[in-house]
Amino acid sequence: MKAEKRRREILSLLGNTDNPIPANTLKERFKVSRQVIVQDIAILRVGGYDITSTNRGYVLNGKAQASRVFKCRHTFDELVEEGALIIELGGRIEDIYVNHRVYGRISARLALHNRMHVEELYRSLVSGASKPLMSVTDGYHYHTVVADSEEILDEIESKLRERGFLIEI
Repeated sequence: MKAEKRRREILSLLGNTDNPIPANTLKERFKVSRQVIVQDIAILRVGGYDITSTNRGYVLNGKAQASRVFKCRHTFDELVEEGALIIELGGRIEDIYVNHRVYGRISARLALHNRMHVEELYRSLVSGASKPLMSVTDGYHYHTVVADSEEILDEIESKLRERGFLIEI
């Protein structure tokens, strides 16, 4: 078995259980030395996977995440469409920021992880209590988007471009 395939299977095993998996169990399953398993875990950690070693075995704490900053521009009325597009493709909008010519970078944490979050943000802004941050820069703004893979971010980028929301940096 190739090392890359073995690492994917190790991730799959760790991701499908809440119980620690001992190195010896992995060693026997993949018919390799314990040292190979230790190296595989080290490589997976470098790749962004949060794997903890416990006295009972390895535990995967979460998926590796990819992130990318997108520069966008749209109208206030298109805010929900932009957010829904990103979320429905598997992204999570972590923040928004603008580069103001006088004040510099102004940012706000959003943590929009589902369509309901986007709609709540829109309702809050449409109430008139505050204006959207993008309004101070004529609709131009940046989002940090997190997803489970670069491929998902590529798809989000493609759809934002297709819709006319993406501004090439």
